[in-house]
Amino acid sequence: MSNTKSCLVCKKSSTETPVTKFYYQESEFYICPQHIPVLIHKPHELEGLLDGADKLQGG
Repeated sequence: MSNTKSCLVCKKSSTETPVTKFYYQESEFYICPQHIPVLIHKPHELEGLLDGADKLQGG
């Protein structure tokens, strides 16, 4: 993972939008407020961006 603090989904950096850090499988990632609902409710949409996203269950 690079040192850039950018949203996992839209790639906007922390200089463009707020991002929050989360941890998954011993790694850290960042996500912006616009895409937090994807992480919570539709994690399968993160397939290809987050290893194992297809195994996560949305709420």
